[in-house]
Amino acid sequence: MVLNRALILGALTLTTMMSPCGGEDIEADHVGTYGTTIYQSYGPSGQYTQEFDGDELFYVDLEKKETVWRLPVFSQFAGFDPQGALRNIAVGKHNLDILIKRSNFTPVTNEVPEVTVFSKFPVSLHQPNTLICLVDNIYPPVINITWLRNGHSVREGVSEISFLPKNDLSFLKISYLTFLPSDEDVYDCEVEHWGLDEPLLKHWEPEIPTPMSELTETVVCALGLTVGLVGIVVGTVFIIQGLRSGGPSRHQGPL
Repeated sequence: MVLNRALILGALTLTTMMSPCGGEDIEADHVGTYGTTIYQSYGPSGQYTQEFDGDELFYVDLEKKETVWRLPVFSQFAGFDPQGALRNIAVGKHNLDILIKRSNFTPVTNEVPEVTVFSKFPVSLHQPNTLICLVDNIYPPVINITWLRNGHSVREGVSEISFLPKNDLSFLKISYLTFLPSDEDVYDCEVEHWGLDEPLLKHWEPEIPTPMSELTETVVCALGLTVGLVGIVVGTVFIIQGLRSGGPSRHQGPL
């Protein structure tokens, strides 16, 4: 039953991708999901992803025919033959073709993705950092994510994870950009998806506190010094008054 539902989901997704609904540069041949295993193919290349408890374990680069672990340390404890991914995809494609021929080619609804951009660490000028573009609510899982600096495309320092499936059958994808913060540079994460009428730009620029001018610093220091001196004077007066009024009284005893 789970397999049949997964195949139907893949078939519906595929029929959507075959429909003329925007994004000429966004093309996919097949999409399928089997429990925690997801695959997509883009002509000769694509991805085959396996995750556990919502986190990606690895994906298989279908063009290079190699397994890429999300964290390299994972490869020390487990292994995966990429040929297994290729065999599973061949079976999945065959099953999808059968379901497509039996279906009425009704396209599913393209969801509108949600985009958030933030820095990995607090921003300091000229200190290396990483920008994160998190794209949520992706369906179908076919999308282009591009980084722009001052309006120009950036390719160096860019990496991204493969699609992560969610319980509501949508997907999540994260793109990273390593950069050196500067008060002259601004960044945008551009997202293209069939659920968008036009590419979505999510703007980001560093929020650097404006340093105080020399005059402001001088005034603040002078006020602090004045308050300190006033406090010393007032404290001294109170001490002297206390000593005068609270001194021990002397009583004359009988002679």
